[in-house]
Amino acid sequence: MKTNEKRSDCPISSSLDIFGDKWSLLIVRDLMLHKTRTYGDFTKAKEKIATNILANRLQVLEEQGIIIKLPYPDNKVKGLYKLSKKGVDLIPAVIEIALWGSSHLSDTDESSPFIEEVKKNKVKFLKKIMDKLMADDVA
Repeated sequence: MKTNEKRSDCPISSSLDIFGDKWSLLIVRDLMLHKTRTYGDFTKAKEKIATNILANRLQVLEEQGIIIKLPYPDNKVKGLYKLSKKGVDLIPAVIEIALWGSSHLSDTDESSPFIEEVKKNKVKFLKKIMDKLMADDVA
């Protein structure tokens, strides 16, 4: 996935150039629900992303300012990934996609605690998760 090629100036098209593949929003989802993560954590997700694709998607998301790679405490080889402010701003769109999938795709997990909490009070959920992620940036 090349980061410097734009298909058009359409905001939807330009956004999809960054996260329009089938893996990038799952990385954002994991960072949203699990705070910071290592490369190895992403490889353990149930979707089973290939390591070469994961490395590429992390690089693209970092280059585009969606995620930040931080040094891992006491390990110079590992990195910790977290959402940037720009990535946190993507959370409402991810939530809407999750709600759409929950409503329109019969084979999705509606019993997920995350979906249940969003359905109870989406505004409260968004505020809680976004405030927490932004507070982590300040700390």
